Amino acid sequence: MPPSDFREQLAALATTLGSVETVLDLEGMRKQLAELEGEAADPELWNDQERAQRVTSRMSHLRSDLNRVEALRSRVDDAQAALDLDDEALIEEAAADLPSLTADIQALEVRTLLSGEYDVREALVTINSGTGGTDAADWAQMLMRMYLRWAERHGYATEVYDTSYAEEAGIKSATFVVKTPFAYGTLAGEHGRHRLVRISPFDNQARRQTSFADVDVTPVVEQTDHIDIPDEDIRVDVYRSSGPGGQGVNTTDSAVRITHMPTGIVVTCQNERSQIQNRARAMEVLQAKLLEVRRQQELEEMDKLRGSHMAASFGAGENKVRDYVLHPYQLVKDARTDVEVGNTSAVLDGDIDSFIDAEIRWRRQQAS
Repeated sequence: MPPSDFREQLAALATTLGSVETVLDLEGMRKQLAELEGEAADPELWNDQERAQRVTSRMSHLRSDLNRVEALRSRVDDAQAALDLDDEALIEEAAADLPSLTADIQALEVRTLLSGEYDVREALVTINSGTGGTDAADWAQMLMRMYLRWAERHGYATEVYDTSYAEEAGIKSATFVVKTPFAYGTLAGEHGRHRLVRISPFDNQARRQTSFADVDVTPVVEQTDHIDIPDEDIRVDVYRSSGPGGQGVNTTDSAVRITHMPTGIVVTCQNERSQIQNRARAMEVLQAKLLEVRRQQELEEMDKLRGSHMAASFGAGENKVRDYVLHPYQLVKDARTDVEVGNTSAVLDGDIDSFIDAEIRWRRQQAS
């Protein structure tokens, strides 16, 4: 690469990174981190386990975000120093790092687009098998694995609240939480219908099968959300857990199903050992889903006031998100952004960042 081209590209990256640093407000982040470190040093903090976990988790993520930005700034400064020194070896090394540096800064830039009211929240993800029988149940389980592997790749903690196994293979439904700041804003674009086309492993005639699964993504509720659920509005059923489980999980009536009568929303939880724990988890899920209902109602009211006909399409359950074609060719293609990837194995193993980043940019364009 000619030095002039390298200098021009590096200058553009430095400008982009400067804009990102301004939006993220690094000084504000450092101040907040210092405050959290002060809280963590208080020996009384651990008297409230839930608050202590929130403080330490937020502190860890803030420190990680700061380190990420500072590392990128260091790489840009090192490349600039190589140019200033006119050192051919250093310039060659910096030029080789340019594609990786560009990708890393662009990925960080996407974070600055997450400015919605609930974007900073953790994400509650529910996957339901749709049309396609056993293939759809298997597909739902494949999607669940894809998201859990994506979270694992990034070091995000997850917790599975409920898994309802299908009779022959796969799952009827599953609910899990992704425990990292901005998980909801990051995954909101995954909300909708996912379509799989493949040769069915469950068909003895090896015919091509189309299967569907629905992904529901909602923000995790916080104490400030005030979702009031009167006792008379819910029906609570208890039953014995099904499917794989540890000792004691499948031997008592510990699983809980809660039906919210006014909306018809049904949530279940069976992965905890006790009925009390499962009920508490199920109530958390119900509150999150009711929060999303309220959010969608508020969006619709705002659209009416603005005279807008544009719905929040990524919030519609029937909205098609992505096609995953494994036969007669290999391709995964997003229905809204037209991003496509030929390495289907990598996508199903959790390599979905190209789709997620494009979705975030697409949603921002739709909202502007």
